[in-house]
Amino acid sequence: MNQYVTGAVIKELREKKNMTQAELAEKLCVSAKTISKWETAKGYPDISLLEPIARVFGISVTELISGNTVQNVNVSANMLRSKIYVCPICGNVIHSMGEAVVQCHGILLTPCQAEETDEKHMIFIECIEDEYYVRIEHDMTKEHYISFVAALSSDKIQMIKLYPEGNSEARFKIRGVKKILFYCNRDGLFSLNVVKGIDDKLSSYDDVNERRELEKMARKLLG
Repeated sequence: MNQYVTGAVIKELREKKNMTQAELAEKLCVSAKTISKWETAKGYPDISLLEPIARVFGISVTELISGNTVQNVNVSANMLRSKIYVCPICGNVIHSMGEAVVQCHGILLTPCQAEETDEKHMIFIECIEDEYYVRIEHDMTKEHYISFVAALSSDKIQMIKLYPEGNSEARFKIRGVKKILFYCNRDGLFSLNVVKGIDDKLSSYDDVNERRELEKMARKLLG
C-alpha cells in the first residue's frame, strides 16, 4: 500500500464529529496525548487501530486512508453520470454510478476524464435494425489498442471488452443510448454524445470534420 492515514485526516474527521481529542482517545482506548501526536504528525496510529478509527467516524478503512469520504447520494444516480476507473497495471475496469473510493494493485484510482473524439480517435456509428454498429478507426496492436467500448443510457450501461489484434468494433441495443465511451490504453477515455438525425441513419459519416458539421446543423435545428 502506498498510502497511510494522516493526522490531518484524523483531525478533520474528529472535528466534523464535534469530538475532542480526549473523547476520541477514550473510544479508541489510547491517551489524548497519543491523538495529539497523530494530529501533529509526530506519530501514526498502529495498523490494528485503522478499523476502530474508521468505525468511530462511520467510514470505511479505504476512505480513511485515502482521505476522501463518500456521501451516500447514489440512490437515484443517472447512468449518464457514471464514473469509469481503469487500473494502469492490470487494465481492470471499474464502473461506479456515483462517488466511490477505488483501489487496485495498491493504487488509489481516480475516475477517467473523458475527452472529445479527435482525428486520432475517430468513431463511426451506423444504425442496423435495432442496434448501433460502432467502429473506431484505431490501431489494435499489442502496444496500442482500444480496450473497451461502452454505450450509456439513463438506466443502463452496455460494455464490450476489446483485445489487441482484434477488431475495434461493437454492437449495442439502440434503446435509450445517449453516449458512447471508449478507452485507448495510451490516450485514455473518449466520449461521443449520440445525436438524433445523425447516428440513427443507416449509413455512417466519413470523417471527424463531417461529424462536427453535422452536429452543428443538428444543434441549429434543435434551437
